[in-house]
Amino acid sequence: MILKKLAIEILNIATETGADFAEIYLEEDSHATISVDNGKVETIHDVLSYGAGIRLFNGLQSVYGYTNDLTSKGLKKLARDLAVSFSETRKIEVKTIKKVRQKKKNQPKIPYESYPREKIVEMLKEASKVMKNYDESVVRTTANFAYSNKKVEIYNTDGRHLTDYRSRGIASLLAVAAKEGKIETFRTAKGAQKGMEYFIKETDLNLEAKQVAASAVTMLSAKDCPSGKMPVVIGNGFGGVIFHEACGHSLEATSVSKGLSVFSGKKGERIASSIVSAVDDGTIEGAWGSGNIDDEGNKTRRNLLIKDGILNSYLIDDFNSRRMNEKSNGASRRQSYRFEPTSRMSNTFILPGKSTPEEIIASTRYGIYAKNMGGGSVTPATGEFNFAVNEAYLIKDGKIIHPVRGATLIGSGKEVLLHVDMVGNDLRREQGTCGSKSGYIPADVGQPTIRISEITVGGTGGKVKNG
Repeated sequence: MILKKLAIEILNIATETGADFAEIYLEEDSHATISVDNGKVETIHDVLSYGAGIRLFNGLQSVYGYTNDLTSKGLKKLARDLAVSFSETRKIEVKTIKKVRQKKKNQPKIPYESYPREKIVEMLKEASKVMKNYDESVVRTTANFAYSNKKVEIYNTDGRHLTDYRSRGIASLLAVAAKEGKIETFRTAKGAQKGMEYFIKETDLNLEAKQVAASAVTMLSAKDCPSGKMPVVIGNGFGGVIFHEACGHSLEATSVSKGLSVFSGKKGERIASSIVSAVDDGTIEGAWGSGNIDDEGNKTRRNLLIKDGILNSYLIDDFNSRRMNEKSNGASRRQSYRFEPTSRMSNTFILPGKSTPEEIIASTRYGIYAKNMGGGSVTPATGEFNFAVNEAYLIKDGKIIHPVRGATLIGSGKEVLLHVDMVGNDLRREQGTCGSKSGYIPADVGQPTIRISEITVGGTGGKVKNG
């Protein structure tokens, strides 16, 4: 996007007042969204955005700014404006920059921009039809599709020049069912860092549509969920949102480095049951949260966060590595050039165990099966959470009895991990968008079916007596 000679000039302007590191991040993003509401096309929206961010380090100080003016004059002005943050003598000078080459994984086979829009619309309309025709109680459907093609270029005072191309697509479905004054809403999303081949060959959107409608209709007949402390079986896939929110964020250096995480200073200590291991893996080919490099230009990695219940590592970016005196590990991400990067998750999940989902259910005398999780709230410093369950069932004597509504799971990350007493062999990942200090980013959550031996369940169906 800019010439190497200009990049060197900008980096030297940025460091003339004492910064010990400088970085230029350039980005061009072409993205589109298509929305179908009740079988009719509502919006088709295309956006092209571009800009640059410059970041300076000086010890444990960091300053960041961004601009849409990618001319030589505009970029140099931004560098000068940031450089006035310091008033020391020059410590470094860039004379040469070398292109760093890396394997280009996660590339689309069928580019989104070359695929006929009318075929995408047809795909969404068909999925909407499947949801609508599932049952007469389905009163509303929405089917959305979005894709992004992002070009990234990074220069820094370590003498490195990197480029990357990121193409992602995601389809989301929603069904609303209503009957006798009751309303239930259910949604799902399927996405990947691939092209249209993912939606043509690798995922069945009509099957997803049927399952979404089925879940919404099933919950119309649900009874009120009982409340109290009891065992809870959490389904695979999006059930991993609890680990992501209540535990994963607390393992990011953004909070760990400042002692603001419940897991700060706990490396090498037991924080989970011995049957729990978890990873954050940005190297999975084509996965929604994967990348060739992170947003600081470091190679993505498979980071083993928890091994057999022991805290093994944190997710660390370049700046917080200074605070922690540990090496960064390819975990720095941002929404766009408008955000300063920091440590974030990519594809984060609990590793599979040895039990089958059927064995886990059969060995539960009484409890709740949280098949599909919803949203919730988390306090990062303590890991305390409150999550709604979109689709839940009562378990009695090792059998699923009937659906229950209004279930919430209440607890803390440090406690829930220690109370996992069964881990299934059915690992599955789901796609979502994670919001934090560096904006909203694509991220996979996941897990096999797990059982928590005891957790507080909120509900309006009366208190559980003797579990």
